[in-house]
Amino acid sequence: QVQPVESGGGLVQTGGSLRLSCVTSGGTFTPRTVGWFRQAPGKTREFVAATTLGGGSPLYAEIVKGRFTISRDNALTTVFLQMNNLKVEDTAVYYCAAAREFLRSSQADRYDYWGPGTQVTVSS
Repeated sequence: QVQPVESGGGLVQTGGSLRLSCVTSGGTFTPRTVGWFRQAPGKTREFVAATTLGGGSPLYAEIVKGRFTISRDNALTTVFLQMNNLKVEDTAVYYCAAAREFLRSSQADRYDYWGPGTQVTVSS
């Protein structure tokens, strides 16, 4: 079992930045893939970015490419999501998700463990 825990959400103005963190340590195994998803009110959960243990290029949703950067420590116990040039439409609850396997997937059902989420609100 792994219990991801997110932190770093908050309120920011348009054009601002936030850095989210996801801690995945304390479980019985090290996840091979960690991803970020988000869900805005009245919308379905959508993929944001993902990274894998051992390298390989990260995967990003088109709508965040060039603005968001996912990074991790070498043990994949902490994964970060640096969000720059935030827009009102980035407002959502952001979830960290961990997978046992190596994935290059934006599909939520491929991920095994989910954190409770952290709220990001971007004001105009």
